[in-house]
Amino acid sequence: MKIILANPRGFCAGVNMAIECLERALEFFGPPLYVYHEIVHNKFVVERFRKLGTVFVESIDDVPEGAPLLYSAHGVSPQVREQARGRNLVAIDATCPLVIKVHLEAIRYARDGYTIILIGHEGHDEVIGTMGEAPGQMILVETAEDVERLEVPDPDKVAYLTQTTLSVDDANIVIAALRKKYPRIANPPKDDICYATQNRQEAVRELAARADLVLVLGSQNSSNSRRLAEIANTLGRPSHLIDGVTEIRDEWFRGVETVLITAGASAPEEVVQECVEYLQRNFDAEIQEVTIRQEGVHFPLPRSLRELLPAGSAR
Repeated sequence: MKIILANPRGFCAGVNMAIECLERALEFFGPPLYVYHEIVHNKFVVERFRKLGTVFVESIDDVPEGAPLLYSAHGVSPQVREQARGRNLVAIDATCPLVIKVHLEAIRYARDGYTIILIGHEGHDEVIGTMGEAPGQMILVETAEDVERLEVPDPDKVAYLTQTTLSVDDANIVIAALRKKYPRIANPPKDDICYATQNRQEAVRELAARADLVLVLGSQNSSNSRRLAEIANTLGRPSHLIDGVTEIRDEWFRGVETVLITAGASAPEEVVQECVEYLQRNFDAEIQEVTIRQEGVHFPLPRSLRELLPAGSAR
C-alpha cells in the first residue's frame, strides 16, 4: 500500500495561536481556567486541555465572578463580551484574526445601512459570534435555495460575508445565486474563507484522483474537516472523517492500493502520524508526502494576554 500525505494539512495559524494562548494562560493563571466554547473543534485537543484543568463552558453564568476566561478561536458576539464585563471576568481573546476580519466587516456594513447576507452553517460557533455583531441587519443562508427565498428592505443595499471554514465550491454556488438576485451586492475586497481552509481543500482536489481512499483526520463538529471529506466524496473517492487511529477499520482497505491522508485545520499532527504508523505496521505502507502549497503564516498572541504576561515572555 502507498500513502500520499497531503501538505499542507493540520493546524493553521489561527489554531496554533489559540492553543499557544491557552497554554500560556494556564501557565500564568493555573487551573481552573475557563474557555467559552471549545478552544478549537477537535476532540483530542479539548480532552488534553480538560485534563490540565481547563473548564469549557457554554454560558458566561458558569464562570465564577472575577475568574479568567478565554474566548475560543471561533469568536464571540458583543453580547457575550458585555456579559463577561458584567461579571468582572479577566477576558483573553483567542479569536482567529481572520474571524475578527469578518466581524469588522459586519460592523462596517451594518453602520453603512446594508442588509448583510452571511453564508454559513446554522449553529456553528463562528456564525453565532458573527451574527451577534449586527443581529438586526444580518440574514444567514446556507444554500442557493435559501437565496431564492430572501426578502430584503432594499435590494440595492445588500452585502455578503462568509464563514471562514466553508467549502470554496459550495460558497461560490451561493455567491453566484446572490449576484444573480442582487446584481449590485457588495462584498469585502478580500475573500473571507481563510487561506488554510482553501489550501487544504486545494490539496484534496489535486491529490484525491491519485488515491483509492481518503482519510481525513478531524472531529465531526469541525466544519473545515467535514468539507475535506465531502470534497473527496464529490470527486468519487470514498472518504472517512475520523478523530484518530482507534476509528480505523481494516475492511476499508480491501482492494485499496493508495490512501490519501489529510487533516483539518484543528487536527494535531500526532493523530496523523499515529494513523500513518498503523498503516505502515498493518499494511506495509510506504509514504509519499506531496506539498501543494507552502504556508508561512503566523499570528502573535493577542494583546489581552501579552499585557498580562511578564515583560519579555510574550512572543
